[in-house]
Amino acid sequence: MSEKTGVCCVLLPCSSGRSWAVPQRCLGEIVTLSTTQDEPPAQIEWRGEAVPVIDFGAGDNVPWRDQRGGSGLVAIILGQRGEACPYFGVAVRGGGLGVSHLVDSEIEDMPEAALDYATAAFRMNGNLYQVPDLLALQRAIGTGDVVAH
Repeated sequence: MSEKTGVCCVLLPCSSGRSWAVPQRCLGEIVTLSTTQDEPPAQIEWRGEAVPVIDFGAGDNVPWRDQRGGSGLVAIILGQRGEACPYFGVAVRGGGLGVSHLVDSEIEDMPEAALDYATAAFRMNGNLYQVPDLLALQRAIGTGDVVAH
């Protein structure tokens, strides 16, 4: 029997080359936006807060908006208290959105594959996932740094 790490992660496809594994407790909500725009907005209103949205798939071949349904998804990430940006959103692009318990025997550590703003990377079930440095992202967004191109 496989050992579970006890960590339940939300698997977020962010672009054709970047998928995140985010601890479930860090996710506030997946927001569905009905829109005619092919790109996500730079900011959305969520529970009375203005939330900046980052898009790692801008210019990517993976669409943000579902053409049939006319909606796109934004994952709201809960930030650390006391930072300039209490929440931020990440545009969800492509398939593979889900929830998974991490199973030690199914994970292959891939530190050399970690991208900007990632603390680690691993392969699971044939897919590469980034473990985002959420605090670094929150701080960079809060100070106005460009974190995605």
